[in-house]
Amino acid sequence: MKKVFLSLSFVFFGCLSASSVIAQTASNAQLKIVEAEYKVTENDVAETLKYLASDELEGRETGKAGMVKAADYLEQFFKNNNVKPYFKSYRDTLSTFKEPAFNIVGFIEGSDAVLKNEFIILSAHYDHIGLEKKGVNGDFINNGANDDASGTTAVAEMAKYFSITKNNKRSILFVFFAGEEKGLLGSKHLAKKLKAQDFKLYTQFNIEMIGVPMKRDYLAYITGFDKSNMADKINGYTGKNTIGFLPKEAEYKLFYRSDNYSFYELFKVPCQSVSTFDFENFEFYHHVSDDFKAMDIPHMTSFIQELLPAVTQMANSPTQEIIMLK
Repeated sequence: MKKVFLSLSFVFFGCLSASSVIAQTASNAQLKIVEAEYKVTENDVAETLKYLASDELEGRETGKAGMVKAADYLEQFFKNNNVKPYFKSYRDTLSTFKEPAFNIVGFIEGSDAVLKNEFIILSAHYDHIGLEKKGVNGDFINNGANDDASGTTAVAEMAKYFSITKNNKRSILFVFFAGEEKGLLGSKHLAKKLKAQDFKLYTQFNIEMIGVPMKRDYLAYITGFDKSNMADKINGYTGKNTIGFLPKEAEYKLFYRSDNYSFYELFKVPCQSVSTFDFENFEFYHHVSDDFKAMDIPHMTSFIQELLPAVTQMANSPTQEIIMLK
C-alpha cells in the first residue's frame, strides 16, 4: 500500500462442491437466480498465500529476485488454470521503473459476441517493500502477507473460478501489479498502455489487504464509496450487507492511493479498491510481522466466496449497471 502521512503514518494501497454461490443475472428485465456449485477452499487459499508471503521471496520488492520468484509462481498459476496471457506473454514489462519489473496479466475471453468486447479488471498488487535495514528481533523480511499477498490470493482464486465455470459474457483481465509500493508504477504503466489501445473498460475491482476481518456489520468497504453505485450493486448481487462505508476511507482519501486510481484517472469509469483493513484490526502494516501466521484463512476464504456472485454479475449483466455518480 502507498503511504499516507497523517497524525499517524499509515500506508494504504500502498473446486466443485455441494454448496452454492448464487449469482444474479438479468434476463428480459427480470432477475433470475443462477446457482453455480463452486466452493473456494481454505487449503487453496492458504497454499497461495503461504508461498507469496514466504521468507524465500524476501518481501517481493519490485525489481528484486523475490519479486521475480513471485511472478514465476503467478504465471504458473495462470498456466495451470488455463488463463491465457493477454499480451504475447504474461509479463508486462514496466516502462516506469529503472530495474527489470513486470505486471502479470492473464485473460479469459467473454462468451457473448458483443459483451466480450467490454472488459472488467480484477486486480491486486503482488509487490511489497522487501527487506528491513535494521530488523526487528532478528527478522529483516517484510513478508507482506496482508499487503498485498492477501489480495493477490483472492484475485488468483477468482481467476480459477472463472476458468472452471466459464461464466463470463464480458472479457476479464486478471492483473497482478508490480511497483505499487513505488508509487503505483505498475498500474500507471498498464493503464496508459491499454488506453492507447482503445481498451473498452467497464469497471475495475481492485483487492487490497483482506487478510483479517473487521468487527463491523459489513464484510468490507470500498474506496471512493460515493463516487459510483458499486457498493449498492455489490450488495444487490450478493444479497447481503457485503460492502459498507468506512469514514476513515474518506478521511484519508484512500481512493487515490491504490492501483484503482491509475485506471480511473485515464478511463473515468468505476475503478475502486475493496479492503477489510480498517486501521483498527491490524497493527503490522509495513512491518516484519505482516506474515502468514497473522492471517485469518477462514475469513479470507469466506470473503472470496461472498464476492463471487458480485464479480459474476459484473461479468454478465446485459447493461453496464455500475456507473459513476460524481
